[in-house]
Amino acid sequence: MDLNEIKRKFPKISYNPQEFPGAVFKLDLPKTTTLIFRTGNMVCTGAKSEKHAHIAINNVVKQLRSKNIKIKNDANILIQNVVTAVNLGGKILIEDAARTLPRSMYEPDQFPGLIHRQLNPKTVMLLFASGKLICTGGKSSEQAFQAIHQIHSALEEKKLILYN
Repeated sequence: MDLNEIKRKFPKISYNPQEFPGAVFKLDLPKTTTLIFRTGNMVCTGAKSEKHAHIAINNVVKQLRSKNIKIKNDANILIQNVVTAVNLGGKILIEDAARTLPRSMYEPDQFPGLIHRQLNPKTVMLLFASGKLICTGGKSSEQAFQAIHQIHSALEEKKLILYN
């Protein structure tokens, strides 16, 4: 794709190849940012759901086509990373969890959260003493939900979470 042509036809798009190799296309609805690369690949971030990611990419393609930017095929959309933030509603005993949960790493001098790697579904969790966690790496919201349910169950089973 000719990113200079896209920049000319869409003045609000940010494109500075000396700083970043892609054009940055922001949408207000749904509120997302889509990175467009000369290869034709696009990366959409910020969508609040898989449905919104599909809508955003299709809107970007539609807008590009409306200004005669040549796009041969319809977008082949693949969700690669669902990031989920959760408050479990209790305090996590983070040091005990670090000793108890397999595939966990906790170095409080470098990062305040415990990093836990789950195998199935393959995700990475960042757990904080506050009871909040971030799940990343899921390929769908269902995988993220499954991973969060598993870690929450493990924390309760091992008495690593205290509720007020």
